[in-house]
Amino acid sequence: MQKTRLPRTRALQALTLLPCLLAAPAALAQQASFFDDFDSLDLKRWYISDGWATGTYQNCTWAKGLVKAADGMLDIGFSPQPYKARQYSCGSLQTRQAIGYGTFEARLKTPAGSGLNAAFFTFIGPTQGKPHDEIDFEVLLRDTGTVETTTFVNGISGDGEVGSGQQHKLPYASDSDFIDYAVTWGPQTIQYFINGKPVRTIDEAFRIPTNPQRIFFSLWGTDTLTDWMGEFTPITAPIKMEVDWVGFTAAGETCQFPQSILCG
Repeated sequence: MQKTRLPRTRALQALTLLPCLLAAPAALAQQASFFDDFDSLDLKRWYISDGWATGTYQNCTWAKGLVKAADGMLDIGFSPQPYKARQYSCGSLQTRQAIGYGTFEARLKTPAGSGLNAAFFTFIGPTQGKPHDEIDFEVLLRDTGTVETTTFVNGISGDGEVGSGQQHKLPYASDSDFIDYAVTWGPQTIQYFINGKPVRTIDEAFRIPTNPQRIFFSLWGTDTLTDWMGEFTPITAPIKMEVDWVGFTAAGETCQFPQSILCG
């Protein structure tokens, strides 16, 4: 798996993300282990973004109507419906509580389209009085055959330069079927898994976040970050990312739900 340096716009994105990505209440209560199969959307667990955009590069406004539980799935949408001065509207949600060391994992299927980003990640930042720490899976939907993994520590990508991301070939296109994504996070090691198979291990301390973070899902687009996400292909009908389930197992605990990599 080849290490690739992400463009400078990725670092600018991270910086502009800080003031507004986390509009939920600032409390940092620690999240216990949980499993959510989205038979319904538990708003005591999840906060849905609405009415704002992360940065000027984003061509959509977060809209709560694009995040819903339906038919046992969490749907996170992207729509050609303009909203609050942006040409498009898009979906994002986060846990209300932060997770600490442990294993977080989800099963999801993405749409496709150049200029779009489907993400499953953890994040915390200055809104909670903490540095910007982050652990990412991001599928850049111009190429649904690969996924990028990244960490940020105190606002700097893991190697201390612009872009510590690695690209990983997916077992099949992320828009063709569901794929399981998992991360085990500890004080000395982060390990990424795709469909239960390890694809990346990080064991350098300066690459490993230490602050509890919230779990996020998002689907968004850009007209400007073309060097990273490709030229935006206009969307003429609503599309969505589907999340079958998500779970978190706190460090020191064992198999909590049968889909977990900890149950193998």
